[in-house]
Amino acid sequence: MADFNSEFWHWYIALLTIASILGCIWLLIWMSSGKPPAGEETMTSGHTWDGDLTELNNPMPRWWLGLFYISIAFSGFYLLLYPGLGSFGGLLEWSSSDEYKQEVAEVEARVGPLFARYQQQDIASLSQDADANRIGERLFASYCATCHGADARGARGFPNLRDGDWLWGGEPEQIKASIRHGRQGLMPAWKLPLGGDTGVEEVTQYLLSLSGRATLNDYAVNGEKRFKLFCVACHGQDAGGNIAMGAPNLRDNTWLYGGSASRIAESIANGRNGQMPAHGDFLGEAKLHLLTAYIYGLGSSAR
Repeated sequence: MADFNSEFWHWYIALLTIASILGCIWLLIWMSSGKPPAGEETMTSGHTWDGDLTELNNPMPRWWLGLFYISIAFSGFYLLLYPGLGSFGGLLEWSSSDEYKQEVAEVEARVGPLFARYQQQDIASLSQDADANRIGERLFASYCATCHGADARGARGFPNLRDGDWLWGGEPEQIKASIRHGRQGLMPAWKLPLGGDTGVEEVTQYLLSLSGRATLNDYAVNGEKRFKLFCVACHGQDAGGNIAMGAPNLRDNTWLYGGSASRIAESIANGRNGQMPAHGDFLGEAKLHLLTAYIYGLGSSAR
């Protein structure tokens, strides 16, 4: 079935492209074949306005037709050399993926030695190297700033990389693993297991109390019981989190999706699903090492 589909789309695209070119040729011939009636210098469409304003229907000028024919000839020549007719790759066997790989290889050949000289340094000491940090900052701006912000302070749903609070661990190798492999953070929805809105509100009040915030005491007491029944498997008995699972510390008043009572209740009721894509394959080991050192250095003041 896969081969049939591939063959079908090859011929569908190729024949449609060829038919379109032939259709353009036919249209040009048809539009340029008209001649004025015998004894007349011009041919009209038969439409006349204001008595003497006549719509002409003359063939297109030869020079204009010539430009169209040249364009059609160029398209045929192009499709013979480059991809465009289904799965036919063209006589030159050019492909955008090969072009990209070649450009990447050329860049790596120029800048690879620059990155490689830092690769043997440990991340902690490299994070204090001003030259390495300038390179790391450019890498961060290219690959990370879209989500984490130009200042690396994050946004709702995207971690602040300067506060020393790490879901998956803030040690050099843990940060490198996060960048290399990406992370998938999933918290299920708990509204139904907790018994509805009341249960969600009770757990919310308990979580607020963990960071010393004002709470409804009766709700917080009941919320603690529910927390120890449903939440400790991920967040721990003391709600200090679990970096092996990416479960956040709930005592430090740092909230990825917002720390207001309504935002916390929303997270509990509906769950959260966050994903960081893997960057290791296209960064390469040397760039990954420099970027890790830069990010590790961002949170140094919070350690």
